[in-house]
Amino acid sequence: MPSCYRFSGPFVVRLTGLGLVVVALVLLLLVALVSVLSLPAAALGVVVAIVSAAVAVGLAVLATRRPVVVRFDEGGYRIRLVRGAGVRQAPWTQVEHASATTVAGERCVVLHLRDGRTSTVPVGVLAGRPDDFVRDLQQRLNRGHGYRPLTEPPG
Repeated sequence: MPSCYRFSGPFVVRLTGLGLVVVALVLLLLVALVSVLSLPAAALGVVVAIVSAAVAVGLAVLATRRPVVVRFDEGGYRIRLVRGAGVRQAPWTQVEHASATTVAGERCVVLHLRDGRTSTVPVGVLAGRPDDFVRDLQQRLNRGHGYRPLTEPPG
């Protein structure tokens, strides 16, 4: 059964706030442009209405359908929507080892592949506990390489 990890709620809120700031700056630029070029106010009204509708739809989609960022299945992993992730997809058999590190102040898991390339996952932006993510990753790596848990000897 696959495991899917999505962005955490606080990260989505932070991203939404950043998006709203960008939209506000664009609208401010448009107001200045309409003023400088002496364009009709109706042009500004139409643009503001279109931008507002697009932002509302975008925020509604983001709030209700947080996309899957990391997906683990029996064959391997896939990473989406993470800038600087490196290799976005690989089978478990290509992963040589995993390590925990900090990149730009963010806790990350780095998957080192046999060919020297890496995949980096910032665990702080994922929903759920980072320890659960790492435990799931370890179990899938072990199964992918054919390792079995040790059992107690009989008797």
